Amino acid sequence: MSKAVGSVGASETLRVELPEGCKVISTENHGISFWAQTGRIDVLLRDGTAQSFFIKVLSKELGMRMTRGEFQSTSAIYDVLPTFVPRPIACGTYSTIPDTHFFLCEFQEMTDDMPDPHKFTALLSSLHQKSVSPNGKFGFHVTTYAGNLPQYVGWEDSWEVFFAKSMKQALDLEIGRKGPSEELDVLSCALFEKVIPRLLRPLESGGRKVKPSLVHGDLWYANAGINVETDRPLVFDSCSFFAHNEYEFGQWQPACNRFGDEYVAAYSTFSQISAPEEDFQGRLDLYRLRFDTHVSALFVENKTLRTQ
Repeated sequence: MSKAVGSVGASETLRVELPEGCKVISTENHGISFWAQTGRIDVLLRDGTAQSFFIKVLSKELGMRMTRGEFQSTSAIYDVLPTFVPRPIACGTYSTIPDTHFFLCEFQEMTDDMPDPHKFTALLSSLHQKSVSPNGKFGFHVTTYAGNLPQYVGWEDSWEVFFAKSMKQALDLEIGRKGPSEELDVLSCALFEKVIPRLLRPLESGGRKVKPSLVHGDLWYANAGINVETDRPLVFDSCSFFAHNEYEFGQWQPACNRFGDEYVAAYSTFSQISAPEEDFQGRLDLYRLRFDTHVSALFVENKTLRTQ
């Protein structure tokens, strides 16, 4: 058990976020994360009712920014669709363990089975449709992190401009961590000068507009599950921002993912594919490239990710 997860009772900062008058019964490691210590906190409320919480613990300045980004992302989703994520409670810094930070939310027992395509995409479509950007732009009010690397979230009026900046940041991170590549330099020029304008500019021309929709931001199958008690789909580990709703499906394209074509087909029964529809698959391939580039930057030792 990590020192931070196991020291819940000693930290007044964290205890303040738990229900008033509750008694901590146990703390234990729970779940798997590449970047953080994760755990479960079981308490007894004043009336004798048992309740459980999930905690994620990270250290240093980066850890503080990551826990804040996840709390703000989860809160944004919860505000729109509270049944789709565990209720976020707080993020903060341990009072007794220097430079150690936490994200706290309600614990929900989940299976790792794949959710029903129609049940899942009905909720995802609802999130995309009901969410409203606070200023009508693409972006987010705090930096969010996919893994332990930041994403571009600056506010932009144009989706094409936003995506190009997001893609460039991902490429810069990848090259910075894995070294220069002449082939990448050549391909990148074509990507930014030809491919992105060709596939994204039509979305915002000829009278067409793109609605900034709140996205999960890293919706691969390991960040989704099914609530054991309610049998409802859930998502977690979000790194949200306001984007073109179809951006979400870029993470469904890699071969290792388990969100297959049936999920995209189910989603399209709730939300229309953006015009021009003939560019749909091309846009998904482009969005996948953004995810693949970021993942290649995350895992420095894995050289095959750059080849992908």
